[in-house]
Amino acid sequence: ATSPMPEQVLAAYTEELQHIGNPSSLHAAGQAAQRRLETAREELATMLGARTPLEVIFTSGGTESDNLALKGFFWARQPRRRVIISSIEHPAVLDTAEWLEANGAELVFLPVDAQGRVNPDDVRDAIAAAPEETALISVMLANNEIGTIQPISEIAAIAREYGVPMHTDAVQACAHMPVNFAALGVSAMSVSAHKMGGPVGVGALVVARDQAPIPLLHGGGHERKLRSGTLNVAGIVAFAAAAKLTAAEMLQTVNTTASLRDYLIERIEQSIPDAHLSGPRGTGRLANNVHFTFPGCEGDSLLFGLDMAGFATSAGSACQAGVSRPSHVLISCGLSEAEARCTQRFSLGRDTTREDVDALLEVLPGVVEAGRAAGMARGNSE
Repeated sequence: ATSPMPEQVLAAYTEELQHIGNPSSLHAAGQAAQRRLETAREELATMLGARTPLEVIFTSGGTESDNLALKGFFWARQPRRRVIISSIEHPAVLDTAEWLEANGAELVFLPVDAQGRVNPDDVRDAIAAAPEETALISVMLANNEIGTIQPISEIAAIAREYGVPMHTDAVQACAHMPVNFAALGVSAMSVSAHKMGGPVGVGALVVARDQAPIPLLHGGGHERKLRSGTLNVAGIVAFAAAAKLTAAEMLQTVNTTASLRDYLIERIEQSIPDAHLSGPRGTGRLANNVHFTFPGCEGDSLLFGLDMAGFATSAGSACQAGVSRPSHVLISCGLSEAEARCTQRFSLGRDTTREDVDALLEVLPGVVEAGRAAGMARGNSE
């Protein structure tokens, strides 16, 4: 979910922090910083499959990138008002779309099947219903809760037929599957450094050269005039270092984490027979994602019990932490509100070992049993 920073990435980060110089300044220190920044941009462009480094626009992270894409394309495409998104988007997209709705947009939600997949035919129908009124479409590459990978290339091809800009949130995907912006065929793509072992607080929106969303921030005209503000050179250099390492280790990491993922799924189903896996199996889900519903056990109770045992897990999206409501992702997949409250996500990473998974499996049944007992006690007292 948030990856530890590998030694070589931390070294690049701390070394850059020792330099001074605004990359927009003309003095020697500023121009040296500019050269290091542009080298990082080139490396990221290569890793992300951008057609040119100019397509990489640096931001403060995935949330800002999502906001720039949705608001920027919506404003640039007025008077068109229709915004099409999937029903299982990350809060950074969903909340932004709802803000646009409060300011005149018409939201169209794409349904998903029980595995959380968007049907490209539904996309075509949604656009074809009012193509001249459609401002943009946004569908995430892979879901942050249940790991479902979407057919983005097919959806993007449909969007291009109608001349509609398409954005994809690839924040959750970029460290756990090959991501190629040009091959996906989208207009814009959000990524974030901390998902692949870089620092928190830096990310990018990859924007096709022929696209010009309206910027959120003004004041200096940085980043193709799409994102003004002094750039975080140290964060960007570390972002590029993390991306290079991720790309170099991608095949090995995906194979290892997918094997651990499948092992964890199999063992949970054996030890807790009524547990239900959310999302697809195999290649249809992210290699690092395991998400289960545990009937009768509130997700927060399970989270706190596992936390006390030394395991950091999640009952939903970390961006909605502390919000006591069922997952909109699972509701969209057909679960009841009661079922959608009894969930837990286990995220694996490049440093996760078989021993880590076995240690989790040793305590999980007991924590689930304790959570169910606590739930029954609360119900009886009420």
